[in-house]
This record gives sequence, structure tokens and C-alpha cells, in this order.
Amino acid sequence: MARIVFDAEESAGLHAAAAAEFPAAPALAYVLERLASEGIDLDGCVPWETLRAEAGLTDDGGAQVA
Repeated sequence: MARIVFDAEESAGLHAAAAAEFPAAPALAYVLERLASEGIDLDGCVPWETLRAEAGLTDDGGAQVA
């Protein structure tokens, strides 16, 4: 399993950003806290190309027309 983890300084920065964002954006604060604590599981990530194809986007950024 591949995982991105943050060093202590990066993790502290994410925790500080979460605290700063909490009053206005609690959902963002939650995500930042999870990133700081757990890192990112790369096995659970969806490739950018797959997301674009599922959204019906072309390579030039425009929507595909049927």
C-alpha cells in the first residue's frame, strides 16, 4: 500500500491551518486534520484522467457534446 505521510513540520502546518479554517469552514478543517493525522492513501485515489472522463470532459477542458 502506498501512502503519503507528512513530516512533523508539515503536519503541524496542517493542524494550524485546520484550526484557522474551523470557524468558517468546518468541513475543510476536518479534511486538513485527517490529512495531518493519517496522510493520503494513494491506493484509494482515482486518477485525474478517470475523473475527467466520468465528468465528460475533453482534453481541451470543454464538455463533450453528444
